[in-house]
Amino acid sequence: MSGRQLSTLSLPLSTLSALASAGYDTVRDLSSSTPEQLSKDLNLSLPASQAVFSATRASAALPLTQSAAAMMGATKRYPTACAPLDRLLGGGLRRGSVLELMGPAGCGKEQLAAHAVKPFVESNQEVLFVDMQNMAPPATIKRILAAGRTAQADGLDLVHYQTLHTATEFVVFLRNLCDYLKAHSNIALLVLNSLDFIVQSLVDYKDRSGLMDILKETLARACQDTNLIVIITSHLHSKQVSGTESPSKWIMIPAYHDNQLPKGRTYRVLIVPRRKSSGVMRLLFSPTHVPNRPVPEELYQKTGGLIQ
Repeated sequence: MSGRQLSTLSLPLSTLSALASAGYDTVRDLSSSTPEQLSKDLNLSLPASQAVFSATRASAALPLTQSAAAMMGATKRYPTACAPLDRLLGGGLRRGSVLELMGPAGCGKEQLAAHAVKPFVESNQEVLFVDMQNMAPPATIKRILAAGRTAQADGLDLVHYQTLHTATEFVVFLRNLCDYLKAHSNIALLVLNSLDFIVQSLVDYKDRSGLMDILKETLARACQDTNLIVIITSHLHSKQVSGTESPSKWIMIPAYHDNQLPKGRTYRVLIVPRRKSSGVMRLLFSPTHVPNRPVPEELYQKTGGLIQ
């Protein structure tokens, strides 16, 4: 069986969510299972389980054809307007990939995501920018596009800007994302700014987990179908260390686990300020991640509040 992502198969979203929740990411993950066993493990009807295996066989029969333009787009790197980040990413953002920028409040990740819009606008490509905490309003993006030697005074026309403030709004957005991208085929970049603001608004852990399953499936499908690039910004969260003596010890941890974002596509970069105007960026996870290897990192400087 192949390594194709299950989220790219033509299956009901409820089935895809059940597969993702159980840890099935690729067609290969089903190689040791049967329709009867899968039905029992996922609490699916037998016809629904059989449909999963039928979809995997249909996908294997499809010819593996790609246009030269599509293959070139998949290998091309798009700069982020931040040299240290581009070096960590091997030259920039790859089509069909997901980049998560995480760090403490005030580290500059939201501004970094906003500045990443400019290279796309300069190449006459459209951007879908979704802000969930009003950290980068349209006026900020317009100012970024209008600055520098390659000013894009009318560049905001290429930016589809949305604000979302509730989990319900976000779910509706995700349900309609793939259709929206098909209707606006020139969109090359999606920015989800302050994603954890929406996710953490859900009190119940199961609700948060379910929302992340939908997000993972939707992004995987969008990246597969349209070669979309996704940038996510998220805060670090505090966690109490169990078994420590009083006073309690707290540590900062990422908002999400590695398996909550599309497998084989995701780069996770941690921004660590060391001084007010400098720090280090660390590549915690990538599609070629090897456990127990030294974590790649790059030093950065802040100039005018922007990481460079």
